[in-house]
Amino acid sequence: MSIEMIPDSTLPVDDAATARRKAFVDAARALFFANGYAGTTMSSIAGKVGGSKTTLWSYFPSKEELFAAVVDDIISQYGDALAIDLPLDEPVPDVLRRFGSVLMTKLTATPLLSLYRLVVGEAERFPHLAETFYDRGPRRGKARAADWVAEKMVRGEIRMGDPMRAVQQFAGLCQSGLYQFAVLGLREGRDLDRLQDEIDAAVDTFYRAWGIPAPR
Repeated sequence: MSIEMIPDSTLPVDDAATARRKAFVDAARALFFANGYAGTTMSSIAGKVGGSKTTLWSYFPSKEELFAAVVDDIISQYGDALAIDLPLDEPVPDVLRRFGSVLMTKLTATPLLSLYRLVVGEAERFPHLAETFYDRGPRRGKARAADWVAEKMVRGEIRMGDPMRAVQQFAGLCQSGLYQFAVLGLREGRDLDRLQDEIDAAVDTFYRAWGIPAPR
């Protein structure tokens, strides 16, 4: 039974609306991943749920807004790195190691890999999709990490410089190995046991470049 066919008496109004909205988001996600953004129509999404396009429009006036909802839904489930604690009273390597571990575990999860591939595949034709994805995920996470790095610079635990550049370089180091294989769907990308070693190496390399040498 589709959500549109559930009798009104079986769910409170708010719960029914929430369930119907989720059904549209789930259907959109499945169709976007299967057919791409351009290959998915609002009619096909409504049809997959079993409701009318008019009902879908009452929740999402455009396909772009529905895509944004799909991004938000995935990030709410897999975007732990956006909210991970970044304590200022812990050593830099310890915090970075924990942050990198959460970040890469989530980035290599199938839903986020599928979302990234979708965005990259459609970026040239639909650059606003890339902006939506980046603003709702990577930009938020990097801005928060940059604030932490900036404070560590002030405290003399990381050498002075551009905090955002430091964060971008650390993220790049974390994503330089297994993640590249995972994005391409290659066999090497399935060996998740390597992740921790790669994160340790990323922290070591980052700290060699940005750390404050111990006094001799």
